[in-house]
Amino acid sequence: MTTATRSEDAATGARVGQVDMKLEVITIPVSNIDRAREFYESLGWRLDADFDKGGEHVVQVTPPGSPCSVHFGTGLTTAKPGSPLGILLIVSDIKAARDELVRRGVEPSEVFHFPGFSRVDRAARLSGPSPDFPSYGTFLSFQDPDGNEWLLQEVTARLPGRIDPGAISFGSASDLASAFRRAEAAHGEHEKRTGGVRDVNWPEWYAEYMIAEQAGRELPL
Repeated sequence: MTTATRSEDAATGARVGQVDMKLEVITIPVSNIDRAREFYESLGWRLDADFDKGGEHVVQVTPPGSPCSVHFGTGLTTAKPGSPLGILLIVSDIKAARDELVRRGVEPSEVFHFPGFSRVDRAARLSGPSPDFPSYGTFLSFQDPDGNEWLLQEVTARLPGRIDPGAISFGSASDLASAFRRAEAAHGEHEKRTGGVRDVNWPEWYAEYMIAEQAGRELPL
């Protein structure tokens, strides 16, 4: 098959649509399944399954608001416990997420950011939230009992094209509340620009702002 033919086939496939491939589960290595289950349940992660039959023990848990779950158990992976680093979890409020982890008995890192967009050089972490990139730029991390590292990244507005505008949703009440607070602050500035007169159409403005923010579109003024 020539390059031209492959390109034509790809273009044809794009025209007729693609098959959805939704990330369902990731697998992490653990040394003690019961201990890992207890830890993740203590974080408030939903327990979906715990199968322990014939020497095979598999557990599935799901972080709050996540469409993707986590597997661990016997015979699932040859990776060594503690080898996964920087598995990303997205949050809309990094401070609230850190407070929640502390409340649940976890010792997270301080909030930090990286110079530029690189996360390769771990020694390059800079203390505090990102001053230049309010969305995607601020992180914290924590580890499970095996040393598997989870990296929390604060995302308040998606980059353009990252979300289908027709599929806007909020994963939890706290995410929705955070979006309302950001919309409220932006709407206050909007009313100042329009002469300080109360905007009777504020529900429509809020809705437009929150959808545009999540979809990565230009925000209303």
